Amino acid sequence: MAEELKQIDALVEAALAEIATVSNSDELEKFRIKYLGTKGAVKDLMALLGKVPREQKPVLGQRVNAAKEQITAAFEARRESLSNRQAAASDAVDVTEPGRPLQLGNRHLLMKVVDELTELFGRMGFSIASGPEVEDEFHNFIALNIPESHPARDPLDNFYLTGNAGSGKREGSGFRVQGSGNTESADVPSSPSSLIPEPRTLNPPRLLRTQTSTVQIRVMETQKPPIRVVIPGRVYRPDTTDQTHLPMFHQLEALVVDRDVTMVDLKSTITQFVHAYFGPQTKMRFRPSFFPFTEPSAEVDIWFEDRNKWIELGGCGMVHPNVFKNVGIDPETHTGWAFGLGIERIAMRKYGIGDIRYFVENDIRFLRQF
Repeated sequence: MAEELKQIDALVEAALAEIATVSNSDELEKFRIKYLGTKGAVKDLMALLGKVPREQKPVLGQRVNAAKEQITAAFEARRESLSNRQAAASDAVDVTEPGRPLQLGNRHLLMKVVDELTELFGRMGFSIASGPEVEDEFHNFIALNIPESHPARDPLDNFYLTGNAGSGKREGSGFRVQGSGNTESADVPSSPSSLIPEPRTLNPPRLLRTQTSTVQIRVMETQKPPIRVVIPGRVYRPDTTDQTHLPMFHQLEALVVDRDVTMVDLKSTITQFVHAYFGPQTKMRFRPSFFPFTEPSAEVDIWFEDRNKWIELGGCGMVHPNVFKNVGIDPETHTGWAFGLGIERIAMRKYGIGDIRYFVENDIRFLRQF
């Protein structure tokens, strides 16, 4: 048995010497296959048991198991050492390498378009107005000549708020008019209750505004003609989401009130805007339509080259006499026009964007393009 024990010791000595030279994971795997694999050298030691008498087999078997454990322990120790070395190398910082450049953020595309539109209309003599997104039925419907029976007031077509509380007084809204030219900026309080054409409830229902036309009412309540304002802002409607519709989107509203204002002024202003913003070659059309707060009314369509079709940009028309009466302006002496255009659709046409949902998905790959 002495010869067999000598072979075992020689194998252990050779394995320990070889594992000390292993320097990477590939060499470690070759060592494992050579010594600890199913056809490795340690497995071959079992053949020595057949060469000794029965009474010597337990002693030889114990020596074979001890050799296997010794080689396995050396293998595990080496693997852990290599793993720690690789981890340390991966955490190391090469101070000679150039640093990562900082990527500065920028404004959302829709906000850029709003800036472009307000700047363009500012050059045309318009001031900028804004108002609350949570409205009452008076500003959102009643003052805009939308009767209670109108389908636009259906609860399923609006985002009504629960838990409304009122004090029995008409609350101040605090909308803002930003001047253009020599007009100064000012915070304008809501109008006195004497302007309200019909009784109000103590706790008026509140809803998310469905159109920026609500700010038209607030401007006309507190500002005497001539009026020339443009109103960008968010509006909310429970529309089904698709390529051209979202439940929350942005509108650009415009209102002009003065003496002898006509439909010609409205069409020429929209045409001037479209050609200035999209280019003089842009195709557009006006289609007769109906809105409770304008008469006559029209839809404005723009030709989308990438989709090869007409897409509605918004509605427009002459301010209805009933709207003037609701805000205390004499429709016999003054006329006016208004339009409301979808800012998302303006951006889609301007920048060739095929799906309105891209604006709200916050995909950085999309946003970085603008």
